[in-house]
Amino acid sequence: MSGPEPGGRGDPATLELTATVIVGAPVATVFEALTRWERQGDWIPFTTVTVVDGDGGEGSWIEAVTSVGPASLRDRMRVTRLDPPYEIQVMHEGRVLRGPGVLRCTPLERDRTQVVWHEWFLLPGGPLGRLSAPLLWPGSKAGLTQALKRFARLVEGGRLP
Repeated sequence: MSGPEPGGRGDPATLELTATVIVGAPVATVFEALTRWERQGDWIPFTTVTVVDGDGGEGSWIEAVTSVGPASLRDRMRVTRLDPPYEIQVMHEGRVLRGPGVLRCTPLERDRTQVVWHEWFLLPGGPLGRLSAPLLWPGSKAGLTQALKRFARLVEGGRLP
């Protein structure tokens, strides 16, 4: 299948982010904490998460609203796959944030779990999208990493799930 040549004028830019953390808890506990959608605001700053349709499982619609002062960003996503206790897949389908995301949980020895959070955001096409990706990446990467570290502390402290 062919499409527009990458980097073409109408091509969307992709912002790819990955963050990893080791959580001192069994994989089932970590997975359960990650799928407590409404609790994500406890570890993702300035964010409120709501299940807007469904039970939080596959096919459910989740909405995360991040607000700082008067500015807010609405992230509407569909849960496309749950493979407990190893993987969560979502598809961001909002007006601004679009693209797939995945959270993977890998059990390690001594009841520890590695969590890898990977997102691919399709930014608007054209020069603005291509210019914005490298500018957005450092802050977005740092925010994702800090959120996962906060998540690990909450799980290890027994405050999640």
